[in-house]
Amino acid sequence: MSHPPTDPLSAVDALLAAVDDGTVLPPPAERVRLREAAGLTQAAVAQALGIRVPSIQAWEDGRAEPKPERLQAYRRLLEGLAQRYPAPQPATAPVSPPTSPALPSEPVSPATPPDPASSAMAPSRPAPGQPQPAPAPPSGTPRPAPQCPPSAPHQAAAARPGAPRRPAVKKTASAGTPTHGTDPRFANGPLAVVDINAEGQVLAYCTGGLVLDVPAKSLPALVEWTLNEAALGAPKLAGPGKDADPLLVLTETACERYGLQATLTDVERHAGRLPEGHKAVKQLLRAEWKLTKRGLGPWARIYRPATGSERACVQLCIPSWNALDTRNWGHAAQLPPADLARVLGVYASRVMTPRGSTAVTGLELMTALHPPTRVSQPDTTGKRHSEHNPGSLGTDPVDPAPCEAPDGHPLLKDLPRFHIRGPGEKLFEEAYDWARPMTDAECTLRHLVGIDVNMAFAAGANGLTVGLGAPTHVTSPVFDPKLPGSWLVDLSHVDLSKVKAGKEWVQLDASLLPSPFTPKGETPTGPAWYATPTVAYAVELGYEVAPLEAYVRHDNGRYLDSWYTRLRDAYLATMTDLGVSPDLPPEAFLTAMDGYKDRDPQLALVVSAIKATVKGGLGKLRERPRGEGWRPGEPWRALARPTWRPDIRAAVIARTRINLHRKMIKHAAFTGQYPIAILSDCVVYAANGPSPLDFLPYRQGKPLPGGFKLGANPGLVKHEGTQSVLWGEEVRDRFDAPELNLARYIKDGTVTDVDNGE
Repeated sequence: MSHPPTDPLSAVDALLAAVDDGTVLPPPAERVRLREAAGLTQAAVAQALGIRVPSIQAWEDGRAEPKPERLQAYRRLLEGLAQRYPAPQPATAPVSPPTSPALPSEPVSPATPPDPASSAMAPSRPAPGQPQPAPAPPSGTPRPAPQCPPSAPHQAAAARPGAPRRPAVKKTASAGTPTHGTDPRFANGPLAVVDINAEGQVLAYCTGGLVLDVPAKSLPALVEWTLNEAALGAPKLAGPGKDADPLLVLTETACERYGLQATLTDVERHAGRLPEGHKAVKQLLRAEWKLTKRGLGPWARIYRPATGSERACVQLCIPSWNALDTRNWGHAAQLPPADLARVLGVYASRVMTPRGSTAVTGLELMTALHPPTRVSQPDTTGKRHSEHNPGSLGTDPVDPAPCEAPDGHPLLKDLPRFHIRGPGEKLFEEAYDWARPMTDAECTLRHLVGIDVNMAFAAGANGLTVGLGAPTHVTSPVFDPKLPGSWLVDLSHVDLSKVKAGKEWVQLDASLLPSPFTPKGETPTGPAWYATPTVAYAVELGYEVAPLEAYVRHDNGRYLDSWYTRLRDAYLATMTDLGVSPDLPPEAFLTAMDGYKDRDPQLALVVSAIKATVKGGLGKLRERPRGEGWRPGEPWRALARPTWRPDIRAAVIARTRINLHRKMIKHAAFTGQYPIAILSDCVVYAANGPSPLDFLPYRQGKPLPGGFKLGANPGLVKHEGTQSVLWGEEVRDRFDAPELNLARYIKDGTVTDVDNGE
């Protein structure tokens, strides 16, 4: 029973003051209504407030309230949404609606029940752990289309194009369908899949089920229509950045309609583009459009030079020309147009509009989040100009240190032709590829269980300080773990049989562990080049280091933090839609991961693309020459980019490898269990049971601090696969390879050939 306050008037005054101060928020249900009315995802709100998606979920469920540092920002958001989307007023008396004619091509049938997907009623919220549908448009109204009669929107048919068209309304978005804000410039989303239906109509399938009629008869006219009428594109990701250009995805039938062949010839595929004399290329040039250096290929940019701040650029993606690599996008290229628009649209809304392969997009995302320039403050005459954006990589490329340069780099042109650089000349930071024979005790166990680190390289980038500018060479430096760079130092004295794990020294069997300093796990034999995270780990293990020389970068920062956050949130939001939320306990997490891809195969393709964006983007930081008549010692195209930074790639990989080794040390010190094989971010242990819970130490649901933990978040682990110990021994005997890396085959047990390290 509640007790009345001793001074009711003071209590009321305090309550009113709390309202005035913004410490009282709308009820949870109203918070949900406002966000969904605006078409905002929980991930979008979390990104804007700089918090995690589970926090937004807790606020909207009424399980928690914002902390003071986020309260005012969240209240301002809700107040702004309330002004734009006021709560509907209940009708005082039933009113007979006026009779309205049926929409074209949609006969009215009194016996036909209303389509639940187009109902104006608010959808019920899904149970925790279930895929969350994206919100319907506010009040059930259709999404606005460009104010041009030829581009009237249509409902996307569920079947292949050629099915009867539906009325000019947008269907209720399904689970995982991206939604967009109120920016009228991009009312129809970031992209469209252009296809020809059975009646010969050219249709543009946008995200959210919207379909536009396309009046363009030629490729130049299609570009003009996209820029002037289609209302496609996406807002910039960072203040000084640029809006994303609209993306058109052309199906095979669309290619043929606009003068492009459905597939490339062998010569064209090898060149990566159509020849300059092709009819379509000439059409664009006659219409005063330009192509970038990569020409008209699987991913093309068609543009005119910018006028002031106005950009005129359209991107093309042609799946039948292998634009969507099956290694990263699975079978996305074979999807019907509406489904392909959904897959690419979810990716675009959560990561960014694709700018090429997932690798290219991963690299472009770094630049989009840290644009190289910004507008300056007014000078004495009141004029503004472009200036360097602090925290970015700038506009000019920088040369790497000689030890960071890959073979064939112009810095190394004076080396003898067949010279092979050793560890004392070359920085070699790569992921693990290590295995060892099983001990007699391990052979008595029944299972080999593989665990895989989620988004391992993204987790390695999180919070990492990297160099932003050119390196400075120093001799006999004092090691500084906060200073990014490359260090020539001898780490052969680090003894893994006695190391510090946290604050305590522990005794280990060093013969059963890989060295943390080399990708193959062998112990260093003398001075070698290492990135800062590797040398810092030697100090963490309790050993002193004395570098002989170093290339350090005094201009540095946490350049990859926002990149990590964007990809982490995209990954977690998509996994949550697939029923794998980040707050599941270990047993529930393993159950949720079992068959999660089958719950929504299209969203599973998005997960694959997000993971490929991480690895590919980091790989692009050290892109190697690709043909083009290149010869060793000559520059190649990628060297002209400010984002060609092999030192950043090396630092991320080093930190990822060290993160994994640290967990293995903790696990070995506590359990006495050692890894049998490691491949990149997958580790194999012997266990008596088939589940990771049969060897991972959990006490009352809590994992070993600093060790492996099951979960969806980047840096946590999932079950990769289980095989029998007999399988492992049989495979190694068959190929006479006692150190065959079983982590490479643990997922499904298929071994097609002897391990060659590729």
